[in-house]
Amino acid sequence: MIYHSIRFTLKPEVTAAEKTELAATMRELFDRIPAVKARVVGPDFGGKYELGAVLVIEDIAGYAEYMNHPAHLELDRVGLPLVEEFMSSDITDDPDPETGAKIAEVHRSRFANVPDIAELISGLAEYTGSAAPGKHGH
Repeated sequence: MIYHSIRFTLKPEVTAAEKTELAATMRELFDRIPAVKARVVGPDFGGKYELGAVLVIEDIAGYAEYMNHPAHLELDRVGLPLVEEFMSSDITDDPDPETGAKIAEVHRSRFANVPDIAELISGLAEYTGSAAPGKHGH
């Protein structure tokens, strides 16, 4: 299993209503992705982030399906313009020592093949995650 976590802060001009709408949109769009076996979306407590989500995905094939699913791309296109700082991380119990590299490759491929998403990520004030594009790259 892969537990994919995202946490983010919104730009100062984002209203409370827009924040509530974004969380609802996240729930709706994640529910459209068959690879997402379970999910939690809501306020993020205990740090600097405002909202977050944890998604349960069965394996690396499902992870690639999730990352490239039209509903996920739609969410990135409507949500990322509202985001100031974003971080993602993955926790897995997969014994394959290459899982981390495979996850990073899914991100690299996605950013290479969907340049508008890579541009949105590159425009964030801060992005921490696998295969970060643009100024956030490692």
